[in-house]
Amino acid sequence: MTVETKSSNVNGSNQEAEPNQPLDDEENKNPPVKKKTSSCTGLKAFLAALSFSYFSKALSGTIMKSSITQIERRFDLTSSTAGFVDGSFEMGNLLVIAFVSYFGAKLHRPKVIAVGCFTMALGCFLSAMPHFFMGYYKYETASHRASSANLTSSINPCSQHQDVNDTTLEVSHSGCEKEPSSYMWIYILLGNMLRGIGETPITPLGISYLDDFAKEENVPVYVACLHTIAMLGPMFGFLLGSLCAKLYVDVGFVDPDFCTSLKKVLSNRMYFTFLCCSLLQFSSFIGFLTYKPKYMEQQYGQSTSKSNLLIGITSLPPVGIGIFLGGFIMKKYKMGIIGATKFSFIMSFLAYAISFLHFFVGCESYAVAGMTVSYEGKPIPFDEKAIFSDCNSHCKCASNVWDPVCGDNGITYVSACLAGCETSVGHGKNTVFHNCRCLEVSSSWTGNNTATLGQCPKSEACSMNFIYYTVIQVIGGFCYALGGTPAYMIMFRCVQPEFKALAVGLYTLVMRMLAGIPAPVYFGAVIDKTCLKWGSTSCGQRGACRLYDSVSNRYVFLGLAALLRGPSYLIAIVFYIFIKKHFQNKNSKPVENGQEDAPMNKEDNSKIQQRLPGSPDGENESSI
Repeated sequence: MTVETKSSNVNGSNQEAEPNQPLDDEENKNPPVKKKTSSCTGLKAFLAALSFSYFSKALSGTIMKSSITQIERRFDLTSSTAGFVDGSFEMGNLLVIAFVSYFGAKLHRPKVIAVGCFTMALGCFLSAMPHFFMGYYKYETASHRASSANLTSSINPCSQHQDVNDTTLEVSHSGCEKEPSSYMWIYILLGNMLRGIGETPITPLGISYLDDFAKEENVPVYVACLHTIAMLGPMFGFLLGSLCAKLYVDVGFVDPDFCTSLKKVLSNRMYFTFLCCSLLQFSSFIGFLTYKPKYMEQQYGQSTSKSNLLIGITSLPPVGIGIFLGGFIMKKYKMGIIGATKFSFIMSFLAYAISFLHFFVGCESYAVAGMTVSYEGKPIPFDEKAIFSDCNSHCKCASNVWDPVCGDNGITYVSACLAGCETSVGHGKNTVFHNCRCLEVSSSWTGNNTATLGQCPKSEACSMNFIYYTVIQVIGGFCYALGGTPAYMIMFRCVQPEFKALAVGLYTLVMRMLAGIPAPVYFGAVIDKTCLKWGSTSCGQRGACRLYDSVSNRYVFLGLAALLRGPSYLIAIVFYIFIKKHFQNKNSKPVENGQEDAPMNKEDNSKIQQRLPGSPDGENESSI
C-alpha cells in the first residue's frame, strides 16, 4: 500500500506533494532536463557576445566571397581553383559539425563557442599571411617583360618581321620558374578551412543554450535579434570589400610615400610660401570669426540672439555667392595659375583694405558709474575706477556683484545698491527702483531718481554705426570669397601631381594645428585685457567678464586681425614671383581677353607636348 502511494506520487503531478515534504524516491532527486531561469544578467551578456560572433562570422565570410577575383589575379589561379579555396570553408565545417553538435551539448557550451571563435580568428589571421610573406606584386605588361629580359632597346608591339622564337620566347622562358610565393594561396585555403571549423559550434550550441535557459516566450525574440544582427555582417562585408578593392596591391611594399615625400613638398618654394601666407590669413580669420558675435554684443549692444541671426543672414550668403562666382569667373576667363594668383591676391587685398573701415564705425563704451564715467557723469581713465561714492556709502554694497540698473539719467550703475536706491516696486524684469541717491549727484540731471533693471541702451549714433559695420562686413566678405576658390586651386597646381593628396592633407593639418587651435586662445587673451568688470563665482573666484572697454576692445580685436593678415600679403608677393618665374616660360600662350596662361603642373606640360599644333583642345588644357 505504501509502495503504491509513493508510485502514484511519483507518476502524478508534482503539485500533489507538499513543497517542503522530502521524497525518498531517487528519481525525484534528479534535476529536470530543461530548467528555466529568470536571471537575465548573464543571459544578456551571452546574447550580446553571441550576436557579435554572428556578425563576425558573416562579415569574414562576405569579405572572402568578395575577394575571389583578387585571389585569382594575385596567385594566377583558375576560377575552379579559386572556387576550391572558397569551398574549403564548407569542408572544415562538415568535418566537425556532427561531433560538435553531439558532444558539444554535453560540455560547457559557452566555453566551446569561445574556443570556436578563437579558432575562427586564427583562420582569418592565417588567410591574411600571404600579404606579409609575398614580395612585390608584378603583373605582365610589355614594359615589364622588357625590363625582366634586360632589354635596352624599345619594344615595337606591331613589328611585322619579328621572329616569335627569339626575344619573346626568351622572355617567356625567363618567367617559367615558379616562385615559392606562388603557392601561398594554400595559406588562404587552410585559413578558410580553419575558419569553417571554428564557426561550427556558434549556431547549434548558441541557439540550444538560449532555448534551455531563456524564458520560452523570449526565445523567438532572441533568435530574431541574432539573425537581424547577422544580416549586418554581409552589408558591412561588401562595403569593406568595396573599399579594399580600391587599394593598390603594392600597399605595404612600396617606399612609404611619407618622410621623403614630406621633404619634397615642404622644399617646394611655391607650396611653402603659400602655406605660410595661408597660415597667417587663416589665423586672422579663425580668431575674428570666433569672437565676432561677442564683438557685436559688446561693441554695439546687440543681444546674443540677434548677433547670431545677423551673422547667418548677412555674412554667410555673400560668402557662399562669392565662392561660387569665383569658380565661375575662373572657368569663363580660363584662368591659369598665374591669372588665378593675381585674381586671388587682388580680391583678398581689397577685402583687407575694406576691413580697415571697421575702426571708424565703432561705439563708445557703456556709461557705467565708477567704471567708465564718474558718478557725476564725466569720463574717467581706464585705471581710475572707483565704484564706491558718498552717495552709496551708507548702503554697505558688495563690490564683486554685477546686477546693472539703468538710471533715468542715462547712466548705468553696477547694482541698485551702488546706485543708492532705497526702495523698489514690482518684481522680476519689471522691478523699478526709487529714491536712488546717486542719480542726484549728476549736476545735469533734474528728473526722477528711479532706475530699471539692465544696462542703458547705446546711443542712436551707435545703432547707425552698426548698420555701417554690417554693410562693410557684407562687401568685405564677398570680395574675400571671390578669391577663395582660385586660392584653393593654386594649392593643387603648385605641387607635383603625385603629391596633391599629401599637399592638401598637410595644408589641413597645419591650418588646424597652428591656426585653428591657438588663434582663439591668444585672441581671447588680448580681449580679456580690455575687461573693466569681472564677475565672480559662488566660491568668490573670478568669473566671466561683464563689461569691456569698447574703444580698447575695438582696437585690440580688429588690430590683431589686421596685424596677422598684413604680413601675409608680403609673403603673397614672394609667392607670385615664384609662380610667375616657374610657369611663365613653360608652354605659355595667349588666350581670350589678352591674358597669358600657363599649364598648371608637369602633368599638363606632358599633355600639351603630346598635342599637335592647332589642336582644338589646346586652350582648355592650359586652364584649371
